[in-house]
Amino acid sequence: MKSPFTQLLIQWNTLQNTRQMPWKGEKNPYFIWLSEIILQQTRVEQGLLYYNNFKKSYPNVNKLANAPEDEVMRLWQGLGYYSRARNLHSTAKFIANELGGVFPQQYVDIVKLKGVGPYTAAAIASFAFNEKRAVVDGNVIRVLARVFGISTPYDTTQGKKVFTQLANELIDSQQPGAYNQAIMDYGATVCTPQNPLCQQCVFAEICVAYNNNLIAELPAAEKKVKIKERYFTYLLIRNKKEIIIEKRMGNDIWKNLYQLPLIETDKLLKTNFHQAISTFLGIGQFTIKNYTAETVQMLTHRKIHFRFVEIDGIAPKSLKSDNFVCIPIKDLVQYAFPKTIHLFLAQNSVL
Repeated sequence: MKSPFTQLLIQWNTLQNTRQMPWKGEKNPYFIWLSEIILQQTRVEQGLLYYNNFKKSYPNVNKLANAPEDEVMRLWQGLGYYSRARNLHSTAKFIANELGGVFPQQYVDIVKLKGVGPYTAAAIASFAFNEKRAVVDGNVIRVLARVFGISTPYDTTQGKKVFTQLANELIDSQQPGAYNQAIMDYGATVCTPQNPLCQQCVFAEICVAYNNNLIAELPAAEKKVKIKERYFTYLLIRNKKEIIIEKRMGNDIWKNLYQLPLIETDKLLKTNFHQAISTFLGIGQFTIKNYTAETVQMLTHRKIHFRFVEIDGIAPKSLKSDNFVCIPIKDLVQYAFPKTIHLFLAQNSVL
């Protein structure tokens, strides 16, 4: 027998849920997987264009598997959290080469895929294969915490256990996919983080948070994210036809993307550029043509302070470094850059 919560949610989904998205109702596991990976840490409005572009460029998992990595990263450019794109490409190769191009059909197998966690695996399993697996994301946690008055911090081991168990108890056995989509839509459109539509909420009579003035307190979190600050100085070294770029390597932000030559320091270089750049390049004779003001970019756990310095008097081909690549400026469009660098190059008519 369905719980009152489940009955109200399914009824709302049938009669009032008008949220439209191109992947809604999709049964192809590849497209569901693609949409879920893109929407991690991304607003629907932003992710929609990327989803359509990926779907058009790679209409099946084999097409994605066979694409060059630089091409995949360039298509992802501007979406952020680039490890998602690398994992997406790696998993596509695994499915194509090890599984014969056939997407796994059960949660226990889907969750083993690289870059696929319990939430994404549950979404694919329930939407594509009607498996009874509850999704537990931020929207779901918020709805359950408020309606049932759960004060256990959701970002603790106990909290994850509590919300996952309750979500799986409530899921509709006959239509798990519809239920999962409904509760995510409800958190996105009605039980929102700020200014939820409590007066229109179908759970108003039974919602613990609403009836006890706890909306602002739930869901509860325990951990406070420590922000690390980093200081980047990018060098624009070019002539009329060529420019120096380098590929970001190692296990760091923007891995495998390209950038302008970078000097990272303990604090932001202000006007004492020449000595630092001379030491970095191993060249003493050059001119600082221009430099930008400090700009700040916030990432999940990092605050990046950066500026760009344009240099004259150095022929790009003369620079010798294992990291530097001298390329024709006209070929820049073939390389994927972090959003900040791409924007700088575009605004300065380099790209």
